[in-house]
Amino acid sequence: MSEAESPERSDRRGSVPDVTIDDVRELMGASTPHFALQIRNRIAKLVRDLPAEHPARILGEQEIARLTKLGFSGETRGTQREEGIAPLASVSEDLR
Repeated sequence: MSEAESPERSDRRGSVPDVTIDDVRELMGASTPHFALQIRNRIAKLVRDLPAEHPARILGEQEIARLTKLGFSGETRGTQREEGIAPLASVSEDLR
């Protein structure tokens, strides 16, 4: 994954009537820690020229905060924090 943008979407960037919540959601997709910061940057570019009250910008800023946290903290699945899920070998102290 790169930070390259879809030409169709980037042509509309900053055009208030054309940037939609669905555009932000399309970028959000199934984000993972590995790509979180690249996705965050793409969303930031998409919404940066929108007014603060624009729904796509509001959602984009919420998603930027979530992706920043995900990118730096990663996932917690498979650790002892979740009852009933055994730790993955890569995060288990016993298996290292």
